[in-house]
Amino acid sequence: MTEHPTSHEGRQPLAARSQERTRPRQQDAASAASPATAAIPNPAAAPGSGTGPAASTGPAGLDPLAAARREGDRLRFVGAATRRIARGIDLDEIVLGLCRASVPTFSDAILVYLRDPLPVGDERPVSPFVLRLRRSDRLRLSEEETESAPETERLRLPVIDPHGDLTPAAELCEVRSGGALAEVLRGVRPVFGDSAAARAALPELLGTGRTVPTGHRAILAPLRGRRRVIGAAVFLRGTERPSFESNDLLVAAQLATHTALGIDKAVLYGREAYIADELQRTMLPDSLPQPTGVRLASRYLPAAETARVGGDWYDAIPLPGSRVALVVGDVMGHSMTSAAIMGQLRTTAQTLAGLDLPPQEVLHHLDEQAQRLGSDRMATCLYAVYDPVAHRITIANAGHPPPVLLHLGGRAEVLRVPAGAPIGVGGVDFEAVELDAPAGATLLLYTDGLVESRLRDVWTGIEQLRERLAATARLTGPDHSPPLEALCDDVLDMLGPGDRDDDIALLAARFDGIAPSDVAYWHLEPEETAPGRARRLARRALSRWGLDDLSDSVELLVSEVVTNAVRYAERPVTLRLLRTDILRCEVGDDSPQLPRQRRARDMDEGGRGLFLVNRLARRWGATRLSTGKVVWFEMPARGQ
Repeated sequence: MTEHPTSHEGRQPLAARSQERTRPRQQDAASAASPATAAIPNPAAAPGSGTGPAASTGPAGLDPLAAARREGDRLRFVGAATRRIARGIDLDEIVLGLCRASVPTFSDAILVYLRDPLPVGDERPVSPFVLRLRRSDRLRLSEEETESAPETERLRLPVIDPHGDLTPAAELCEVRSGGALAEVLRGVRPVFGDSAAARAALPELLGTGRTVPTGHRAILAPLRGRRRVIGAAVFLRGTERPSFESNDLLVAAQLATHTALGIDKAVLYGREAYIADELQRTMLPDSLPQPTGVRLASRYLPAAETARVGGDWYDAIPLPGSRVALVVGDVMGHSMTSAAIMGQLRTTAQTLAGLDLPPQEVLHHLDEQAQRLGSDRMATCLYAVYDPVAHRITIANAGHPPPVLLHLGGRAEVLRVPAGAPIGVGGVDFEAVELDAPAGATLLLYTDGLVESRLRDVWTGIEQLRERLAATARLTGPDHSPPLEALCDDVLDMLGPGDRDDDIALLAARFDGIAPSDVAYWHLEPEETAPGRARRLARRALSRWGLDDLSDSVELLVSEVVTNAVRYAERPVTLRLLRTDILRCEVGDDSPQLPRQRRARDMDEGGRGLFLVNRLARRWGATRLSTGKVVWFEMPARGQ
């Protein structure tokens, strides 16, 4: 949006500037040499006062000292202005730096046009392209100064049109190939507004009906980046100060060049940050699964807008047997490389979880993968597997901060898990511990950005986190767990202004578990009678749970799945039924070959079992284990 400031920092009233015109030359030199102003000497001096450009550069009576002083002040102004422009990081800051450096020291008004959209990198230019007025700045009197200034001063207000509106130019301009404006922009060098090229180009840029001061009171400067023109700047002076000189074209060229290069860098950095941010966010899960017996919530916060990309990630992976793997990790560094490595490690962890490997084995294979990616690829990771039937959790750690377990009564404890070495070190063993996971408890996994900063060490932060969780649990009482989403928000509220040194990944798991009365488990010998026995056992369990209306469908599907398992199994087949908000049936055997659904021909005796499972079950699947496989299906528990 175009901004039109009505005042400028450091501007003096016109009355004060009129008094400055009568000061001795020595005072002007001292004022011009001040680092705070870094301005071209006495820019508001009137012609013929003895201190303006005409006096120092005129053909007669040229003062070499005055000319040298004037050129020195010009160089100091250019140096200060380019430093101010270079301080900008994003696009708006750079354009604002150009405007504030130019007005009122170099010009009374400035218009900055940029291509819309701005080209990035090696994008091929499109013709015709559009210039949009990004910002305009001008020197104006405040209301108090306007009332106190003489009528002659108010009439000489240095703007394009003293009686016009605050928008002295068109908002959009289409630059057509071969046009006058395109020719000036192609020439790269700034030109005076009264030159033949500018007289034809400025109406095209500013719009019809817009006028500019006559004489050398306007400079049109193309803004050229590394590969192409990205915009234009128009510098304007009013009638109360000297016209632009030929040396001012060099000043305008310097300002335009530094601004264009800064804009180029800002656009490239913004695109890189956007790509890296999108890369990281697409590698994080869009939504968490809803496994049986556990509720999940997560948060991810970048470190800052200027360093949004890191290597923190979290994940929740459903496993056979209604278990779930909880993962949180942190790749060292903040860059696109860190985000890419994070994505590869997360994909590797998902693959390893699908093989149902123990947590310590998963970390071992992640360590090997990190070493294959490079010798300096380091990361920390915590991998936990929760079993809602056994109410147990198995955790292995690779140099990551320990998790915190919040019990139902409000007690929060930091779990004692062997820290281990970070992933990527190589040649180290990882150790797993198995702990109780009581119903109603909440496990909090997090990255070090939550507990470590410049203001506190990691163990101080962990203790503060533990105290915060305990205080939050006390608010909900001893018999109720705090809401999971609100708990995550409350944990993040503990961060102070100086605590955001790193990005943060947070994963919270509320253990509901599955009651023993909702679980039925049997071992079946791989015999021809196994399918019939499986049907009878399933019918009895469904009758005990009040799910008789599911008996026919469940018996049919159990018979088909068990028959397929007995055909290839050499060891006893397992059959397990789980009742929650759904009914889940799991059949396991020692054969690693996964079943595949296929269309049976009319004369085939088999091949229709999985077709029936696919038609009657709400969901079904098969998972390969280290000891064989598990085939499962789910049915809605309509009897509840």
